[in-house]
Amino acid sequence: MTETPEPVSVRVDLGPRSYDILIGPGLVASAGRHIAAALPRARALVVSDETVAALHADRLLAALESAGIGAALLTLPPGETTKSFDHLIAVVDRILAERLERGDAVVALGGGVIGDLSGFAAGIARRGMQFVQVPTSLLAQVDSSVGGKTGINSARGKNLVGVFHQPALVLADTDVLDTLAEREFRAGYAEVVKYGLIDRPDFFEWLEANRAAIFSGGAARVEAVAASCRAKAAVVAGDEREDGDRALLNLGHTFGHALESVVRYDPARLVHGEGVAIGMALAHRFSVRLGLCSGQDAGRAEAHLRAAGLPTRIQEIPGDGFTVDALMDKIAQDKKVSRGALTFILTRGIGRAYVARDVAPDAVRDFLNQELAA
Repeated sequence: MTETPEPVSVRVDLGPRSYDILIGPGLVASAGRHIAAALPRARALVVSDETVAALHADRLLAALESAGIGAALLTLPPGETTKSFDHLIAVVDRILAERLERGDAVVALGGGVIGDLSGFAAGIARRGMQFVQVPTSLLAQVDSSVGGKTGINSARGKNLVGVFHQPALVLADTDVLDTLAEREFRAGYAEVVKYGLIDRPDFFEWLEANRAAIFSGGAARVEAVAASCRAKAAVVAGDEREDGDRALLNLGHTFGHALESVVRYDPARLVHGEGVAIGMALAHRFSVRLGLCSGQDAGRAEAHLRAAGLPTRIQEIPGDGFTVDALMDKIAQDKKVSRGALTFILTRGIGRAYVARDVAPDAVRDFLNQELAA
């Protein structure tokens, strides 16, 4: 029998709120002992969606039971629309019905939707409970499970209601990524590429050379997840509540969130990582239009996203409804807007992103007119 290798450990250094991200194969099956070590004598509510629960919940519950952790399971519908007030109430009500205490844990088994919703519920129930992330999508493993940003969507925009609530532990089992649909894996890869485009040009170059191996699995996949988590951990440690440089992690998200909102989070038309991919391509082309970035670097970023099977143009999203007015309305609701001034993450080249504050709305509007007419 081949032994499961020891997981890679990445520390998120936040003083008394510090925690570890464990990355590697077989972590769902060994989750009980890791959670018991981090949270002795805790009980748990496992929150998952119907699709993920059918694949992985039995193994996780067995692992918790073997470690002496009493656990209940709550399953919710899959999809972005689950990040709602109604489902937040359902999670909090189940926490209270199970008589869980502040030292007990909400365990999120799923992608970013389940992690964001469960973390928000843990952050407000009992005025703050323990929280463990067991992310099952590539996007969640490299982005949403790390850093403590939790929340739900509003009809007025994405992630507009929530709290910062750090997990006690993150268990990123790279084996579970084999169960993802190809489209979902590609969408998660957009967030991996993001770290190279922000401030790690060497990592972006490594991705260009190793993309196929990452998609195939094995050591390259573990390293891609670990490198992404190290990049995010470093940013979060320096700016936990997104008051400064952490906003760089939103490269592509201002445009991407607006696109998601316009399609009303319909996964048949657009999933989050696809929105981020288009958003990053738009941010690079906007930077070229503003004279900040060379067309060569923007083309290189776009070419890599396309090689991974990701969209880079608004016109690639099925359906209609994409007008300049609709997109500008959603952009004006973005969380980075400060006293009405537009903030974008722009770039001076590969790995040279920066926070651009007080971007002229007319410049954005003119750029979007150009993009929609292309």
